[in-house]
Amino acid sequence: MKKNTIDVSELRDRLGTPNLIVLDATIPKVAGAALPKGKRRIPGARFFDIKKAFSDRDSPFPNTFPKVEQFQEACRALGIDNESTVVVYDDLGIYSSPRAWWMLRTMGHKNVLVLDGGLPEWERRGYATEAVTERPITAGNFKASFDADAVEQFEFIQSNSSSSEALVIDARSADRFYARVPEPRADLRGGHIPGSMNIPYTEVLENGKFKSPQTLKPVFEPLQGETRPLVFSCGSGITACIVLLASEQLLQNQLAVYDGSWTEYALKTS
Repeated sequence: MKKNTIDVSELRDRLGTPNLIVLDATIPKVAGAALPKGKRRIPGARFFDIKKAFSDRDSPFPNTFPKVEQFQEACRALGIDNESTVVVYDDLGIYSSPRAWWMLRTMGHKNVLVLDGGLPEWERRGYATEAVTERPITAGNFKASFDADAVEQFEFIQSNSSSSEALVIDARSADRFYARVPEPRADLRGGHIPGSMNIPYTEVLENGKFKSPQTLKPVFEPLQGETRPLVFSCGSGITACIVLLASEQLLQNQLAVYDGSWTEYALKTS
């Protein structure tokens, strides 16, 4: 079983150890905000800016995986070395941190963990936080190595609807998957990718933390015996990573994320 998460008590005990980098991968509620006023963080944490530093600036779609050079430069600016142990968290417990985890792994950094329960669990345990302030960071030596097999594009998803070479797992809610409610983005039609299966990301979480492998078994029961690669999708590539991370506890399939997700698919097939 792969170790992809870390408990808040273990992180607290390891704070300040050499080569440990803690990243706050929270997506600010205010578009474009980097350091929300009054925000608290785990001591020493650095801001992993998914919306700006770690998204392709030239893409018309949100949260698009950036080019290798951009990703590498942004990681070095955060002080990340090839030897760093990286722990990522977010303010919602488990939401955007798995996206940062997946991106780092896809760019070749394997020693990365998600803080289970994130900042809410940290604060619930009574552990110290600090105000967000700018601090000088010594540049890291991180060298990116992109794993193209971990990222699927529109062309593959479109052809896969007829070839069924892979199984697409949609992490959106059932209401969005079956178009029972409007999409949050006004210009998007409802529905889902033909042939895809719905596993809402909320099904793999409990009280803001990942369910145990034993409790996850019923969630992934429909995939027992499935040998095809699994491609995870959602609205814009964020919550897909939550279900992908959870699936690694039980499944041995090749795993990837459809980076454009429903936003790209719906706009290109309307």
